[in-house]
Amino acid sequence: MKVLPFTMLVPDDKSVISEHICIPHFYQYLHRHDEWQITFIEKGEGTLIAGNDMHTFMPGDVFVIGAKLPHLFKSNPEYFTNQDISVAACSVYFNPTGILASLFDLPEMKLASAYLSKNKHGFKISAGYTKKISQKMFDVHHASGSDTLFAFLNLITGLQDLGENIEPLCSDLYSSNVSENEGMRLSKIINFITENYNNQISLEDVANAAFMTPQAFCRYFKKHTGHTFVSFLNEVRINDACKSLLSGQKADCISGVAYKAGFNSITNFNRVFKSIIGQSPRAYIDTYNSVSRVTYVSA
Repeated sequence: MKVLPFTMLVPDDKSVISEHICIPHFYQYLHRHDEWQITFIEKGEGTLIAGNDMHTFMPGDVFVIGAKLPHLFKSNPEYFTNQDISVAACSVYFNPTGILASLFDLPEMKLASAYLSKNKHGFKISAGYTKKISQKMFDVHHASGSDTLFAFLNLITGLQDLGENIEPLCSDLYSSNVSENEGMRLSKIINFITENYNNQISLEDVANAAFMTPQAFCRYFKKHTGHTFVSFLNEVRINDACKSLLSGQKADCISGVAYKAGFNSITNFNRVFKSIIGQSPRAYIDTYNSVSRVTYVSA
């Protein structure tokens, strides 16, 4: 199973690649490629693994993923078992050091190139700007011939105009120089955790899945993700808990959410939740409901 590197198939008549997909679930392996990737999530929910960090994704989100950054849009488990749901997304791929190098070397592109360099690993676009950027992405996707380049330049200008209205995908200190063998192993580890996080998995379980001793696994995982196994597992579980808490399903009380996400103690769940989110589960729900009411009244 090769996951790193991932080779984009570039048509001979295109310098910018775009695609619009509607499939059961996203590509399920950690991978990287030379191209930058801009992805608008139309349908689907899950967790984006980007370098050594994680971000939940949901409809309306737009992510810009830097060149060579290992990443994985991990669909929630229900997308692999429920045939009545699917994911949809629009993506634009471009390589400023490849076929587009002469374009990005132009004086007029100096600021755009500097902006990409400053945010080399990519970023998530703030909610207030996603509609504008996603429309520019569809303009690229529907364009043809020279109009594609004009639409693409408009998209790049839109990204540049975002300024600080972005959230970095991972730390500037993260190194994306991951070998293919390391990528294969890391992908297998992440897949094992994200597929089994709601069970009582131990350090020994995940180390065995990686064919490593627990001690060697701890060193390896910390080096390549910046997380300990426990901290990574907790973040995956809390991401799932956040989704359940806001789903509006009355049957899913806080204790039910905790056990569903893999915690075996409400006290531990509350402690971990507050350490990661910054507030208690109840306060998290109240804050969300308060913001939702304000948004509804404003609309």
